[in-house]
Amino acid sequence: MPEPSGEHRSLPLVGRARATCRHRCGDQCAGPPPNPSDTPHFGDVLRAVLDRRGLLKAGAVVGTSIAVLPALPGREARAAPGLDFTPIRPSTADAVVVPDGYRQDVVIRWGDPVLPGAPQFDPDAQTPEAQAAQFGYNNDFCALLPLSGHLDLMVNNHEYTSEEFLFRGYDPAHPTEQQVRIAWAAHGMSVVVLDRRGAPRPVPHRLNRRITLHTEFEVRGPAAGSDLLKTPADPTGTRVLGTMNNCSGGVTPWGTVLSGEENFHFYFAGADRITDPETTRRLGRYGIRGGASDRGWERFDSRWDLARQPNEPNRFGWVVEVDPYDPGSTPVKHTALGRLKHEGATVRIADDGRVVAYTGDDERFEYLYRFVSDGRVKRGGSRHARRHNMALLDSGTLSVARFTGDSPPAELDGSGTLPADGEFDGTGEWIPLAHGDVSFVPGMSAEEVHVFTRLAADAVGATRMDRPEDVQPHPRTGRVYCALTNNRRRGPAEVDEANPRAANKHGQVLELDDDHTGTAFRWNLLLVCGDPNDPSTYFGGFDKSQVSPISCPDNLAFDRHGNLWITTDGNALGANDGLYAVPLDGPQRGRVMQFLSVPRGAEACGPVIADDLVLVSAQHPGEVDGADADHPASHWPDGGNSLPRPAVVAVRRR
Repeated sequence: MPEPSGEHRSLPLVGRARATCRHRCGDQCAGPPPNPSDTPHFGDVLRAVLDRRGLLKAGAVVGTSIAVLPALPGREARAAPGLDFTPIRPSTADAVVVPDGYRQDVVIRWGDPVLPGAPQFDPDAQTPEAQAAQFGYNNDFCALLPLSGHLDLMVNNHEYTSEEFLFRGYDPAHPTEQQVRIAWAAHGMSVVVLDRRGAPRPVPHRLNRRITLHTEFEVRGPAAGSDLLKTPADPTGTRVLGTMNNCSGGVTPWGTVLSGEENFHFYFAGADRITDPETTRRLGRYGIRGGASDRGWERFDSRWDLARQPNEPNRFGWVVEVDPYDPGSTPVKHTALGRLKHEGATVRIADDGRVVAYTGDDERFEYLYRFVSDGRVKRGGSRHARRHNMALLDSGTLSVARFTGDSPPAELDGSGTLPADGEFDGTGEWIPLAHGDVSFVPGMSAEEVHVFTRLAADAVGATRMDRPEDVQPHPRTGRVYCALTNNRRRGPAEVDEANPRAANKHGQVLELDDDHTGTAFRWNLLLVCGDPNDPSTYFGGFDKSQVSPISCPDNLAFDRHGNLWITTDGNALGANDGLYAVPLDGPQRGRVMQFLSVPRGAEACGPVIADDLVLVSAQHPGEVDGADADHPASHWPDGGNSLPRPAVVAVRRR
């Protein structure tokens, strides 16, 4: 999520509009962070350890018995396998820009038909019923799954709505019920069958599906049925209407899609009328404060009014699972993975067959989490095996990460200067929070740990990170990569080796060597992002004169050669966001190459990297300060005088 661009007490940020900050995350960076914990930074921890051992003055390094990441080999000029394109230059054009030799096509746009009977898009004649059958707004995560022959299934998240860009003449002080209901239908997810012959295109199919804020979800896992989840509409605490603010996600080995509910906090009104101190504390830890909401939904449905339904926010902030092969199935909210502002969730099968899910909490000073299932994957494609596997995320151990650096604290001054050993690196541990109905956090029940996971992580001393977003295990090596987007609020006294820069506006990419089911890991920073000419940047040790500038890493993906692909959100270098590739091994390790740029005001997200195809979501095009539906700053993708429309773009070789 972006940081705000200047309203309230916020710091200015190049590259993000005020409207984006307001509608996507409720200006969450404008005020104090919801995390008030005084968790020690690991520089302080290391200093204390060395002082106790009398080693600080001797400059000793703390040792470890777990495996280290491979040493960096020498460099050479030729392109890494799979990356034989000429990187593009940073762009400010109102267009998708791709390398020479490639072509691009718009696959599907906001308002395009998904379900039978959906009308053609007309922004001036939109209805809730039409939007519920059309492609939703602000598509983010994108997944591509095999179907048959030349057909594939594409699954997309629709993260949030920017009402003044949806409706001409929109009055934020007086939204109409029709506008609110259209927005409800524009949230959620889409399942669309694509014909892959030539340029990918959506086709009518029985598997096409729209999921909105009125779709029923099943609640499963250790918090299902908890009193903390019960409402007048659902006295059982096991059913929820809808999903919202769905950001990134992942595809499971059994062919379902996981989606993370992220910035749900500012959709709710009435926090100022809550009188119970404990409820207020819990709401505040998730950033839920104040009176009326920005969108005014509480005027038309009491579920958005905390004074009337105080448990409703507890029903959002989960990882949801959707079966795209069964349009009649009920999607699931998995409470075993904890409740936070999930960027997404991605899974890997451990050597012993258990499922390991990684997830980041996308807010400044929040944490990195891991879930390890109790059950083991059943191999094969039978219905029995698939039903078994779809229950694996219901029971297991939820943990949070604590990082320790291996450099003396005096070498970490907030400037981003590399320590004497030439890398930002160290060790870490996974601290268990809960396993089923057993809590490992003193003073909290297991239900409370799963529903108020942030408070549990505070209590055990997890490391406060610079906005952990997408977390992806490498499909071959098993190493885990995490995009840490930025944190301009980190002060010089708050830096540590995993978050080494104060006022960090460009972010970094973290690499973990984790055995997936143990408690210890090694880590290093693969990238410290920004302008290569900035001495605070680092590109895996690669020659910085040969890399593309990159700022604010967000979503991650891999190609079949093992290269990491990165989209950006909030480029603070003055250019549009884009898609980048970087080799992870061999002489080209760390060589960032920009492959694509999205239009003006847009964010690049949801990358799918196939052998013959790259899919990218261009979210909120034209969302710049001073623009709205009456004064569009972009006319992408339709051109002319059209309104900008979020869309999925396919890129192929010519």
